[in-house]
Amino acid sequence: MTTIGDDWIPHRRSSDNELVGWIRPVGDGWQAMSLFATPLTDPVEWDVAEETLESTSLSWMAEPWILERDGRGIRVRLVEFRPDLDGHPGRIVVKTDDFGAIDVPYELFDLPWPPPAELRPLTESDRNLPWR
Repeated sequence: MTTIGDDWIPHRRSSDNELVGWIRPVGDGWQAMSLFATPLTDPVEWDVAEETLESTSLSWMAEPWILERDGRGIRVRLVEFRPDLDGHPGRIVVKTDDFGAIDVPYELFDLPWPPPAELRPLTESDRNLPWR
């Protein structure tokens, strides 16, 4: 399980102070880490790690994801995200993708943080999955 180290430095988006990830020391360099505590860069210079977090920001959260349930992939959207901070357990809430329709029922799934392997970004091969 990935945990946020005491030496991880929170990085907040310069425009609104929103947390967009962390920068952690690795050897003589710095590594940009996503809000899912996954590496976004190899060890790099500090400014490259900052630029990576600024350019990535929270855009990846708006993309569709796949949640593997009962042997099949379900297309979902991230609804809520809270990392494990200050002794408070984090959580991730996803909902079945409704493709923006307001009259389509959806199901919510409450997941732990960091996200389990069953939650992954949508890939090109997933594009033809049934939406529910």
